[in-house]
Amino acid sequence: MNKKDYYEILGISKNATDAEIKSAFRKLAKEYHPDVNKSPDAEAKFKEIQEAYAILSDQTKRQQYDQFGHEAFNGGGYGQGGFDFSGFDFGDIFSDVFGSSFGFGNGYSTNRKRKGSDLVYQMNLSFDETIFGTEETITLNVDEECTECDGHGGHGQKRCDKCHGSGSITSEQRTILGTYLTKTTCPSCQGRGYTYERVCSKCQGKGSVRNKKELIVKVPAGVDEESQLRLVGKGEAGLNGGPSGDLYISFSIDKHPLFERREDDIYLELPITITEAILGCRKEINTLYGNVYLNIPAGTQSGNKLSLKDKGVSNVSTRRKGNMYVIINVIIPTKIDRKQKQLIEELAKTTLDNHDTFTKYYRNVKTSK
Repeated sequence: MNKKDYYEILGISKNATDAEIKSAFRKLAKEYHPDVNKSPDAEAKFKEIQEAYAILSDQTKRQQYDQFGHEAFNGGGYGQGGFDFSGFDFGDIFSDVFGSSFGFGNGYSTNRKRKGSDLVYQMNLSFDETIFGTEETITLNVDEECTECDGHGGHGQKRCDKCHGSGSITSEQRTILGTYLTKTTCPSCQGRGYTYERVCSKCQGKGSVRNKKELIVKVPAGVDEESQLRLVGKGEAGLNGGPSGDLYISFSIDKHPLFERREDDIYLELPITITEAILGCRKEINTLYGNVYLNIPAGTQSGNKLSLKDKGVSNVSTRRKGNMYVIINVIIPTKIDRKQKQLIEELAKTTLDNHDTFTKYYRNVKTSK
């Protein structure tokens, strides 16, 4: 029976690199594994993919295949005249494809250095503290390297008798897909390759202990609720001599009774009377940096926006300051006394025919007869 070309099975060219061969196998193995793909031909397709990878990933067998084709492996016992790859170690590649716990054994070794876990801390700040910066002392419960054993977890290090220092145990595993050699983490040393004559009494072999510690955090001026402060190495302790994780500070900010922040700009709503809007006035207003006087021009309308340059927030990255915008809110009184009413009635006798808004409206409005 004619067998399908191995390169065609993996969908690669005959000049494919080792990395391209591995990548193609990873993709197809995920797609056709019988535990994932329930189609009737998935198991046969998966075996075909394995055979192609077992040949093309081995330089010697690939050269034989390129020279003689399938005839190079006739009599090997796989299928009808195919290659017998029952002794081929798929453990590492299957661990890469499906994860270390996917039924082919855990080849993961805990002997490597691992960075500790990152921590996140939520800090509450007042509005002013975000504008000018502050210094806060926080308390954390964090795993730190054990000082008794210097993070090793024990005393008197020696090579593991079970795995002979490799950190893993190779075993033969029989499945419906054939027989495979798999590597599992050594249960005696948990993959380190060594054990200790005496387990550390302080950390109970973990290499780290839980401590409460205080940390002084300098919050720069200009942070907002979108900001996040990263403190390198202030997280949980690493494993096997790995670096500590990082600490991320995020912020919740109290609202200000007058100011509204929009990125680096500050907005203030300023209430004024009708007469102040008509005649103009000079008002003392609050800013982030003290009080200033602001001239309100005559004829100011409600909703007008006046700006004060560089009276906003200092940008946390560029240090450039935003602006402050004063939004005018002309207040219409709901209650007036007799004298005020008389004055307003006198004002009502005047016309605003020369005002553009009135002129435009009454020129186009249709009155009923």
